[in-house]
Amino acid sequence: MLNTDFQKAYQNFYTDNDVAWRMLGAKYKAQNIINVCKSMKPQKVLEVGAGDGSILHFLDQYAFAPEIYALEIAASGVEKIKERKLKSVKEVQVFDGYTIPYPDDSFDLIILAHVLEHVEHERLLIRELKRVAKHLVIEVPRDYKFGVDERINHFLAYGHINMYTPTSIRFLLKSEGLAIIADQTSIITPEVTLFNDYINRNIKKSPIKSLKVKLEYMLKTTIGKLFGKKKQEDLANAYTVLVKKTDEEVKIF
Repeated sequence: MLNTDFQKAYQNFYTDNDVAWRMLGAKYKAQNIINVCKSMKPQKVLEVGAGDGSILHFLDQYAFAPEIYALEIAASGVEKIKERKLKSVKEVQVFDGYTIPYPDDSFDLIILAHVLEHVEHERLLIRELKRVAKHLVIEVPRDYKFGVDERINHFLAYGHINMYTPTSIRFLLKSEGLAIIADQTSIITPEVTLFNDYINRNIKKSPIKSLKVKLEYMLKTTIGKLFGKKKQEDLANAYTVLVKKTDEEVKIF
C-alpha cells in the first residue's frame, strides 16, 4: 500500500535537533485537542502519526486519558517516544502508514494531528481509523490560501501533499460518513512566530519586529471575534475537529 520511497523519507526524520521547535508547536496542538474533546472523557486513545511524542508528552502531563497508544511511520520517532517513558503511553509501534494493527472498535478516540496533509491516500486512512475507533480528532494546517499555487516547492519541502480549508476537510469527513461534534480554528501565536524567526531562521532580534508580530496576532484575534466563525476560518492557521462515526454509508458517488 505505502510507497516505499515515501516511507524511507521519514525514517530518520526525528534524529535532528529540532526538539524545542516541535515541543513548542505540540503544546498548542495538545491544547487544541483538549479543547474540542472537552465533551468526552476517553479511556483508551490512539495517536496515529505520533512523531517524536511531543503531543503525547503534553497529553500525558494533562492526564488526558489513562491509556494512550501510538503509531508512527518513522522508526526514529518510535524510539524517541519510548525514551520519554510517559506514564499513560502503554504501547508504541512502527506502522506502514495505513494499516492499524488493532481490532475493530479498539479505541474511544484516535488523534491525527498534522498528518493528513502528508498522506497519499487520505480516504483509505480515514476508513481504517473509523474501523478501530468511535471518535476521531483531526487537526490540519490551513495551507490553502491566496498564492498557494505559486509556493508548491515550499509546501512540498515540508511534505505537505494535500491542502485543506475548514470547509474542504469537513466535506471530506462528512462524505466518509463521519458526523462533526466540535471544531475550532487557531492562529499561530507570537511565541511560535518569533521562535521560528529568531531561532529557526536566525533573523536578528528586534523589539519593533516583536511588537509588530504581537499586534498582528491581537488584530487577527479581535477581527475574528467581531465577525464570527467564517472570518475566524479565513484568518486561521490550523483547524481542529472532533468527529464520530455513524451508520451512514460512504458518500462518494
